[in-house]
Amino acid sequence: MDMIMIEQLAISLGLGLLVGLEREWLPTKKEAGIRTFALITLLGTVCAWLSRQFSGVLAVGLVAVAMTLFLGQYLRVRMGDARDYGITTEIAALVMFGVGALLVIAPLPLAVIIGGCVAVLLQWKRGLHGLVQRIGDNEIRAVSRLILIWLIILPVMPNRTFGPYDVLNPYQIWLMVVLIVGLSLGGYIAYRAFGARAGTLLAGLFGGLISSTATSVSYSRRSRMPEASTALIALVIMIASGIVFARVTFEIFIVAPEFLTKMAPPLLTLMLLILLISVVFWLYGGRGATKPLPMEKDPAQLKTAVIFGLLYALILFAVAAAREYLGRRGLYLVSAISGLTDADAITLSTAHMVKTGKVALDTGWRMILLGALCNVLFKGGIVAVLGSPRLFRKIAAGFGAAIIGGVLILLFWPPVI
Repeated sequence: MDMIMIEQLAISLGLGLLVGLEREWLPTKKEAGIRTFALITLLGTVCAWLSRQFSGVLAVGLVAVAMTLFLGQYLRVRMGDARDYGITTEIAALVMFGVGALLVIAPLPLAVIIGGCVAVLLQWKRGLHGLVQRIGDNEIRAVSRLILIWLIILPVMPNRTFGPYDVLNPYQIWLMVVLIVGLSLGGYIAYRAFGARAGTLLAGLFGGLISSTATSVSYSRRSRMPEASTALIALVIMIASGIVFARVTFEIFIVAPEFLTKMAPPLLTLMLLILLISVVFWLYGGRGATKPLPMEKDPAQLKTAVIFGLLYALILFAVAAAREYLGRRGLYLVSAISGLTDADAITLSTAHMVKTGKVALDTGWRMILLGALCNVLFKGGIVAVLGSPRLFRKIAAGFGAAIIGGVLILLFWPPVI
């Protein structure tokens, strides 16, 4: 037996003991505990070893474990055991058999991650059930629509380019729609589940994840109410505007991960500057809780998704045309105009064109940063129109410092190659 097999055996035993410990620890005794889960995981590893010499052993082992588990469940029911077991333990045991096999036939980190996820899912029973209870009909419909645009519409989209500049790929365009809807829906559900009453910091955090523009609109209107706290509202808007850069960085990671380390530093630098300004707001009058963010009835509307897709395609086309006829200045003009209302579209389109080599790396991150700065300027205009004069003075100071910092980054950041 070589050291690799010993390592596989040790990890298999450890993962089985980890999951089995959780089952054994439950106040209500389960039919499969620490020893059973350890043995089942080890059996998966042994069967995977044997399958190298005898084909079919792994399948036979899986069937044998499944029959043993569910036969035991059947016998308990026939004997009149009144306890409500469900089948969570049985399914977890089957998964752990597979984890044991994966240790042999797949990279070790994959099996370790799956085993850890099983332990966490079993441990978070109450938390997950509570999360489901807090999610309402609107969220369920939104998830269903996300599944529609992701698993039904996306696969039938043609995955090739069209148009005079050879940049419009329906599959890629719709994939960006799925990404943005998924990000917004994820932030929405997380806020409803964990942050609706958690105060100012989470209001700004989830506001940036869902929509910093919508957050600016909602809180600016609230600032005109007699009981409104201008300091709190300014803090929420500033935090949401800073978190946008984290969202933009994540979008670059999804579209062009190989360029993330070179494109992210200037963007994250500006994010840190905005968050530092938020800390100043917090220290000077922003401490305390605030009312929950007003949420849309449906965060995954197909109409909104289609509009975003059209905007994304339009920016792809405009960037290609500007590169052809206007040069670098034309690219920056497109970024500035498109970033006024939406930072996601210019980020995704630019990252895609950097990945395909149609826009230089150094030009790409500057386009994204310029678009995000214009989006900050646009939100300042929202506050000026909808908010109270006192709120505008605070936001003008904060956004003004952020824009100056962004311009300095654009001018003096070393070229990225």
